[in-house]
Amino acid sequence: MHNPEASLTLLGKTTEYKNDYAPEVLEAFENRHRDNDYWVKFNCPEFTSLCPITSQPDFATIVISYIPDIKMVESKSLKLYLFSFRNHGGFHEDCVNLIMKDLIKLMDPKYIEVTGLFTARGGISIHPYANYGRKGTQFEKMAEERMLRHE
Repeated sequence: MHNPEASLTLLGKTTEYKNDYAPEVLEAFENRHRDNDYWVKFNCPEFTSLCPITSQPDFATIVISYIPDIKMVESKSLKLYLFSFRNHGGFHEDCVNLIMKDLIKLMDPKYIEVTGLFTARGGISIHPYANYGRKGTQFEKMAEERMLRHE
């Protein structure tokens, strides 16, 4: 019997944390329910990155929601990937878009959206939002509609 999780290398192993941005730690596994569309949502309340100008830490909750196709992101690899931003200098908007693009590259989902709920610094909090719907499908239109109606 074929084991689709045999390619996963992080589960059950000692955790090695990367010191800087590390998209190579992301791993995917096969979606066993490709016959129907459904949402997968990750709430990641311990995200940190560094301001590229001041090197001060920025803290956020990253919310990732997607509709998978063939591949899905493995959660431990996602955790390690997000942790790799800890010493990465990037503006809030850059981090959110980079996360989304790396997940698109890994999974090629039907639809994905990433929101960064960054805590206030200097009295201002920033909540960047990025989304993507696969071109030429109903999900492209969905992305357009959700972007236009985003709060």
